[in-house]
Amino acid sequence: MEGGGHDGGDGGGGVQRRTKKTIRRRQTDEGPSTVAQEDPPAMPMEKDTVAAVPGEDELVGPKKSELRSRLGWVVVRAIYRGLPNFQRARLEEMGFGPFLRLDELAPDVALIQALKERWDPECHAFLFPWGHMIPTLEDVVRITGLHVDGQAVTGVTYTSYQELAERLLGLAVTRERSSLIPRTGLQASLGVASARHETGESQADYTTRMTEDARAALAEEEGAAADCDLRRFLILVIGKLILGTRGDPVSCRCLPLLEDLSSVSNYAWGAALLAHLFDSLGTSSRVMWVVGFFPLLQVWAYHHLPSLGRGEPRRAEVVPLL
Repeated sequence: MEGGGHDGGDGGGGVQRRTKKTIRRRQTDEGPSTVAQEDPPAMPMEKDTVAAVPGEDELVGPKKSELRSRLGWVVVRAIYRGLPNFQRARLEEMGFGPFLRLDELAPDVALIQALKERWDPECHAFLFPWGHMIPTLEDVVRITGLHVDGQAVTGVTYTSYQELAERLLGLAVTRERSSLIPRTGLQASLGVASARHETGESQADYTTRMTEDARAALAEEEGAAADCDLRRFLILVIGKLILGTRGDPVSCRCLPLLEDLSSVSNYAWGAALLAHLFDSLGTSSRVMWVVGFFPLLQVWAYHHLPSLGRGEPRRAEVVPLL
């Protein structure tokens, strides 16, 4: 999906071969170890070229804020709560209900960086002292609740998405030949133009205020306006959570799949999430940011590498695990 170029200008296959050798030499010299024992590289996280949501980064450190601001989890959750009941019922039928009810996960930046370092681009798997491991489609279902069976999330890439965005979303793309929509404009169309903490405002009050703003702006009855609201919300969810990109704008390349809302449930959005995440992990090891839904990796490591001692399930056998 579109989301800006990779920083650093790494030379493709040459970087991948050097990365693999570095990983294997570390295994030989240092002996058996775990992800928790490996120190993360002293490299700063990437910075967005466009400012993140004002206020979302004020109460956290720079590395954690990078992860959280790119996802926009708080904003998405607030809008979801502001949707009318019939809209939430439609999202449930599409298979997004369990995913949208998930709580925000505090980013484990050191763990994500350590996993990124252990990604073997030739085998498309994480290389541990005992062998290769990867998240599977079953992990996606158990961790996120998204469907992994159905039609592939694919289609035709258009030269321009301007007509499509105006017709289905009532919004304009950033440039004539672009598939990106300004995030601020998309959020404003859903009633949360100002996603900023007020002075002395608690997190709960902040979320409640955004929910009330969204509820006041969204259509309360079924019809063309409600369909437009739902497409805008789905583009935000897909573009910032499921198929998140590196930049601040939101990709609308999946918009053709949302034209017929009755067919949205036919697509394997969970499989698309995993494929997008694998594609992100294949970038240079010097690029420490993971584009996509990083909480999947985090919970996957907690669940399958219990020796880390990092995560505890809230309820036994609960699905989704996240």
